[in-house]
Amino acid sequence: MLTKHPRAVVIGMMGAGKTRVGRETAQLMNLPFLDADVEIERQVGMPIPEYFERYGEPAFREVESDLIRRTVNGFDGIFSLGGGAPMTPAVRECLAEYIAEGGKVIYLMADPREAMERARRGGGRPMLNGDADEQWKSLYQVRDPVFRDVANVMVHTYGLSPAQAARRMKDMIDERAVHVTGSGIDPYDVRIGERAMSHLPELLGDRVTRVALIHTQPVQRHSDHARALLRQGGYEVVDIVVPDAEAGKTVDVANGVWQRLGEEGFTRSDAIVGVGGGAATDLAGFIAATWMRGVRYVNCPTSLLAMVDASTGGKTGINTPQGKNLVGSFYTPAGVLADVRTLASLPNDIFIEGLGEVAKSGFIMDEEILRILESHAAALRGFDGATFLESPLKDVVCELIERTVRVKVHHVSSDLKEQGLREFLNYGHTLGHAIEQIEHFRWRHGNAVAVGMVFAAELSNLLGYIDRDLVDYHRSLLGALGLPTSWGGGAWSDVLALMHRDKKARGNMLRFVVLDRVGHVIHLENPPMEAVEEAFRRIRP
Repeated sequence: MLTKHPRAVVIGMMGAGKTRVGRETAQLMNLPFLDADVEIERQVGMPIPEYFERYGEPAFREVESDLIRRTVNGFDGIFSLGGGAPMTPAVRECLAEYIAEGGKVIYLMADPREAMERARRGGGRPMLNGDADEQWKSLYQVRDPVFRDVANVMVHTYGLSPAQAARRMKDMIDERAVHVTGSGIDPYDVRIGERAMSHLPELLGDRVTRVALIHTQPVQRHSDHARALLRQGGYEVVDIVVPDAEAGKTVDVANGVWQRLGEEGFTRSDAIVGVGGGAATDLAGFIAATWMRGVRYVNCPTSLLAMVDASTGGKTGINTPQGKNLVGSFYTPAGVLADVRTLASLPNDIFIEGLGEVAKSGFIMDEEILRILESHAAALRGFDGATFLESPLKDVVCELIERTVRVKVHHVSSDLKEQGLREFLNYGHTLGHAIEQIEHFRWRHGNAVAVGMVFAAELSNLLGYIDRDLVDYHRSLLGALGLPTSWGGGAWSDVLALMHRDKKARGNMLRFVVLDRVGHVIHLENPPMEAVEEAFRRIRP
């Protein structure tokens, strides 16, 4: 039998609202709620103040630690701890084990003045005997650093009603996280969920003074939200608007941003935040990597494509007239905040293009992605931002984002700088990038990759690696999602020239990423040119 674990463990100062907010969160999520102090009183048969007086604090902490360990390993709801519980080493050890198994320890952070008033009003708190406010302040000075160290989620409730705080905590509990680590990588998390952007101050830290907020005009409402969060966090914000899409990924645009940073006096202790689609986050990362030889940055992708591709993995870059992403660097962010509320503002066609990269991850590694896409193809193709956040599709999309990011992390963690394994992420990209270039980037990346995958499948079939059924499956699945499977632009000679400039090419030798079965990718080096041309002919309308 699998061990039950709480969906969340709530910690915080006395009077922070752990019981009230925890109980309302549990109701929102249709989960049971347990208060450690109530359970202790039931177990010992007397109020906690009386137990303190009779047996002392050490005996109480021992009872408390035993109860917490049993509950963390046998309860599947929301579990609220007493204010001092995390100060006990045994409890901290228990919570660390719980986090390691995927648990969420939430530090509920209330306005100190409100918390003190509630704690004073509630009474019956042995740790506040005497001058309650002064005792609370003294405890806060000691406990706050420990709570910050113990928790892996922080929820600020300043100015929120209990219902609003409960909603925020629910969003944090529902949030998904993918940890990115590996050789040459400073570890970071990709957070996926509603209100993920609220982690911005937490990721930037207290050593950053100024933040350059790099964004495009179409995402103004999301950059406004990011700016408000940054200012609430005490940061000075420098607003930098760049052209939308690939028009923003040029040397001239990058130079303009560098000039602005120089004029504002940005130093290595300042930071970059990128808000927008894949092009904006590519540019922001490149600026962060090159300014002062590297400053802290956080990506806040606002499109499905950016969430699953450009914003994660540490590849940054700009385009040149000769090709896409030919100038860039490998530089990892402090974190990626995929706030799915931003998806609600996407037009249907921009959402759908992101499914191209999602499907790619299914073909190269995670077959469950393909099954989810098949099962929900009609709903995904009919995506409507106005209803998205309140629909069952939201959870489907969150799972697809998480799974796709995990595929990327698998390849990046062992090959940050694209020397081998990471190249498999480029399935469909050799032709896809050529299409984008020839179309002057009027074709969206995910659409171009979809056609590129069909081309790669055709090439693999022609050379005997996969059967016809798998080629047809590419066409049927991608088509069902609303993605293109053919392209009628460009001449073969122009396409061939651009494929020779692809980053996977070695000298004058073409290299392709192809499947030999679903979930297994191989390098195809210097295939017969007649097969390459025939595969190209087969993707023509």
